[in-house]
Amino acid sequence: MPPIESILAVTLAGLVLSITPGPSMLYVVSRSIGQSRAAGLASALGLGLGGVVLAIATALGLAALFATFEWITPALRWAGSIYLVYLGIGMIRDARATAHFDFSVEKIRETPLPKIVMQGVLIEVLNPKTVLFFTLFLPPFIELSADGGEVANVQLQFLLLGVLVPLTAIPSDLLVAFFAGSATRVINRNQAGREWLAYFGGITLIAIAANLHLGFI
Repeated sequence: MPPIESILAVTLAGLVLSITPGPSMLYVVSRSIGQSRAAGLASALGLGLGGVVLAIATALGLAALFATFEWITPALRWAGSIYLVYLGIGMIRDARATAHFDFSVEKIRETPLPKIVMQGVLIEVLNPKTVLFFTLFLPPFIELSADGGEVANVQLQFLLLGVLVPLTAIPSDLLVAFFAGSATRVINRNQAGREWLAYFGGITLIAIAANLHLGFI
């Protein structure tokens, strides 16, 4: 079982990333406005399922390495924290530009709901940035015993923390899908709020990375 501080950190980071407008949110908005509310909900479901698939793949792929090679733990801890700092700096650097980007969607070709769900899964699973996020983001929060830990225990930690990532995104995706039109208007109007949200999100990710090494929380 992951330590409570790891669960809280992953949940916080997931929430910060999920509430910041990005490609996933735009995909849900495009389906909701361009086709229907049901299509938006289906796309949100697909993205969530894709995240779960990546969590399972990460648990199966990295757990054995963690339990076998001791040097991987500090190496990926540094890589993960550097990646979080990179994401945070990117959010701060692009805050003003992304805040002035307007979400606009035109009518799109209607697609059956099961196909939309599958598209959402594929978009999440095949997105290199998402795969990189799971590979570098989760390892720093895995706690190993003095002897490296059993593979099953490490897998369980990867799985529980990995599933938290899509779970934190599902509520915001569902809200966007359900209130896509209103949400888009609010997002487009409140540019200052979006800018400050990006600043806050970037600083939060950098603080989480620092806490991995300094342990002030």
